[in-house]
Amino acid sequence: MDFKSVVFYLFSAVLVFASLRVITARNPVRAVLYLVLAFVSGGGIWMLLEAEFLAITLVLVYVGAVMVLFLFVVMLLDINLDRLREGFWSYLPLGATVGALMALEMGVVIGGSYFDLFENRVPALVTDSNVKEIGRLIYTDYVYPFEVASVILLVGIVAAIALTGRQRRQTKAMDPARQVLVKASDRVRLVSMPSEKLEDSVPQAGE
Repeated sequence: MDFKSVVFYLFSAVLVFASLRVITARNPVRAVLYLVLAFVSGGGIWMLLEAEFLAITLVLVYVGAVMVLFLFVVMLLDINLDRLREGFWSYLPLGATVGALMALEMGVVIGGSYFDLFENRVPALVTDSNVKEIGRLIYTDYVYPFEVASVILLVGIVAAIALTGRQRRQTKAMDPARQVLVKASDRVRLVSMPSEKLEDSVPQAGE
């Protein structure tokens, strides 16, 4: 057994263990941390399969953004753990059925190559790296779908900001348009007041 196989089995064992701990851990914070470990192990397996783009995307997007957000949400929310465990056994048959179907589908797809169930289509070998090849395809053959997807994401971001960024009446915010039109003569007024004499303001002795 070579070193690559040893590393593959090591990452696979960590991935399976972390996946089981995600659904069996009682503390939701620990479950999220185990899910982060599962994603990192999956990224390592993708690197062994020479799929650098998928490995980097898995680590940066899911571990670096999504799971950190989930971790903060779980830590900030006051979650009643006893209430969450009440309906666990009632959903167990449905969850076991869905898991069995997923395992069956994966077995058919993976075992199809061994039993010649599908037509073998070997892709052409590329001399460049995986990331460079994907970048070339995105910005040449699939540039229009890529731009359409970026516009859709931009519209979604603007819509989310417009829906959540409501103006509050209690906030004391300045209107830049009105602030630019302000003149010094409208805000500052000079009042001419006569000066008072000192002997008039100081009381005399005997008064």
